[in-house]
Amino acid sequence: MSIRLHDFALSGHAHRVRLFLSLLGLPFETVPVNMLKGEHKSEPFLALNAFGQVPVLEDGDVILSDSNAINIYLALKHDPSRQWWPESPVQIARVQRWLSVAAGQLAQGAARARWICLTGGTPDQTVIDTAVQLLRVMDQHLSGQRFLASEQHPTVADIALYSYTVRAPEGGMSLEAYPHVRRWLSELESLPGFVPMPSTQPFKKPT
Repeated sequence: MSIRLHDFALSGHAHRVRLFLSLLGLPFETVPVNMLKGEHKSEPFLALNAFGQVPVLEDGDVILSDSNAINIYLALKHDPSRQWWPESPVQIARVQRWLSVAAGQLAQGAARARWICLTGGTPDQTVIDTAVQLLRVMDQHLSGQRFLASEQHPTVADIALYSYTVRAPEGGMSLEAYPHVRRWLSELESLPGFVPMPSTQPFKKPT
């Protein structure tokens, strides 16, 4: 088994890669990294990713970090149909737009709120406002389009936005007011090979 994924179960970034590997039907070995205990800042892990972030993918001699970069690599290497990472300049731009959103508004909003709650804090209003604004934009966008970057099929853009969106309620953001977002989440969850994003509920911060 050549693919190894350094993974923290509660990380949405790591889940993006775990989910995409499963959707592609690729076997892989999971190497757990306990971020709540600081293992992502250990010397052995920093040798793989100097930024101290999960996930990290090892594919033979290739070592990659950043979930979106990893998923683009996997799509280009293992999806000859080019469904997940398209070929046309316009389609690529549409996907990249949402990857930027995943690294920006999603990370600063719903993802940050969830992590703050997981580690025992309370999100401030700026974080909440960022999360709510993105949910509104996504819901409006998805009211006229089946997936984020394509009408016909999901792309890596959908994978990038799924994990933290579905767990937004764990950061205090209900999805009740966003029917098109909820429909989109259900569509992704019906894909063959789908694996769910774990809930934080069974976990507690170490004391």
